[in-house]
Amino acid sequence: MICLKQSDYEKMLRHAERELPDEACGLIAGVMNGEDREIREVYLLTNTDHSDKHFSLAPKEQFAAIRDMRTKGLVLLGSWHSHPATPSRPSAEDQRLAFDSKASYLILSLMERDRPVLRAFRITGNDPKTVEQEELVIRQDDSPVSL
Repeated sequence: MICLKQSDYEKMLRHAERELPDEACGLIAGVMNGEDREIREVYLLTNTDHSDKHFSLAPKEQFAAIRDMRTKGLVLLGSWHSHPATPSRPSAEDQRLAFDSKASYLILSLMERDRPVLRAFRITGNDPKTVEQEELVIRQDDSPVSL
């Protein structure tokens, strides 16, 4: 299970909407309790590809985010990006570029603008890759975490 605060979900959604028609992207950091993960920080990064089909994280921003995580005692949990016009599932390119089998990959679909869909995935293996949807819980900011 991976847990995200409502305010962080809204932060991601606003960033994704601002970046339209391009994909938005970023990193997620937090703490782990066994296989369960609590996202405590969402980083909004620049998509240097400026594309609606793929993204690349801005290297300087990525390094700054990693430094910030270390300062806060958080671990990198994975990444997130938006799909402006396609469903919330890993594309063939998302699968090809997924190199960390321990990472969570969050995908926010804006295909139906009035009904955004956020899902979390694990992508493992080499050829072919295996995609498994993770349980994603979006909780109110003031509700306790029960990981």
